Amino acid sequence: MSEEETTTGTKDQSAVVDLTLVERLQLFREREGAVVGLTAVIVALFPWLFARAPFISDFLQGYQSLATLILIWGIFAIGFDLLLGYTGLLSFGHAAFWGGAAYAAGVIAKNVSGDPLVMVLSGTLFAVLLAWVLGFLSLRRGGIYFSILTLAFAQMFYFMAASPLAFLTGGENGLTGVDVGSLFGMIHLEADLPSVLGTLLGTGLYAFVGVFFVGAVALAYRILNSPYGMVFRAIRENEQRAEFVGLNVWRYKLMAFIISGAFAGIAGSLFTIHGSYVPLQSLFWTESGDIVVMTVLGGAGSMFGPVLGVAVYLYIENIVSTVQALTIPFTSIVLINDFGYYWHLLLGIVFVAVVWFVPDGLWGILGRIRDFVTARIGGDN
Repeated sequence: MSEEETTTGTKDQSAVVDLTLVERLQLFREREGAVVGLTAVIVALFPWLFARAPFISDFLQGYQSLATLILIWGIFAIGFDLLLGYTGLLSFGHAAFWGGAAYAAGVIAKNVSGDPLVMVLSGTLFAVLLAWVLGFLSLRRGGIYFSILTLAFAQMFYFMAASPLAFLTGGENGLTGVDVGSLFGMIHLEADLPSVLGTLLGTGLYAFVGVFFVGAVALAYRILNSPYGMVFRAIRENEQRAEFVGLNVWRYKLMAFIISGAFAGIAGSLFTIHGSYVPLQSLFWTESGDIVVMTVLGGAGSMFGPVLGVAVYLYIENIVSTVQALTIPFTSIVLINDFGYYWHLLLGIVFVAVVWFVPDGLWGILGRIRDFVTARIGGDN
């Protein structure tokens, strides 16, 4: 081999090494197994870090039930983002699927079977059928008219649950007395798991919800990296152009709506299992508003951004809202009394700041940090 060929080969190898260092993270993110596996690891470690780890949990003030609730709302947010972030459809009526599935699971538990899997399957099936009907009616209109139609349908179900169907839903008191049975008739979800599993995961309920969360991530990842996902993005970018190339845009939008409703149905059913109770509030328009805020706050159009938005929102609502007084660190000087009372104001400030300065959400901040570190690594090599 000549000296010139040797030099060229060395440069090519160096370029490959540099390319690997710079794009290693990107390659990792493109591997479905790696993403799902890392998600499973994070889900397994999360409740321990949040609720039981020395120093960290003391600082965060987290608890087991909230960790479970974050995963449940996280499933809801992932499904909603498939509609908003990837297809470009803003629904103000997703409370119909969340609350409707919660009620369906509760009614099934009270009258048929309290097996958690039966509850999830029945609630999800109800949400899918409801999403098909509402999507068929709402998607005949676009833009703000679609959003208002979904809101109107959801409020219609809220008022139906409050009065005409009170004999079934419990009316303003919500559906009480939901008896969640054992999984497969053997595993009590409220019991702590044995040994190391109990230290990491805590209860069987968290493990049960965690399996569905990891499954939701895997399903969403598969959809977004399939031809369906490409069509969803095409519709979001330019609906007319998608029609011009021969795509049945209405059919794909309906499918996106149904898939999003299915995710909401899974989450709503798990919400009933988590609380053994279905509040009437679960059908109210504020629930739809909450999931919009969570998704935009975390970063619409990203796989894990909405989940981050859920975590921040629920943390402020459940932890920060309990703070009695805001003091200067390491001193007893009180800055604000009854600080937790103003948690809505704090959330609003955070939301406005994120939307104003980082339109792609909290996940966008992490993306910028990642890009900066990657660029520095690439520059050093």
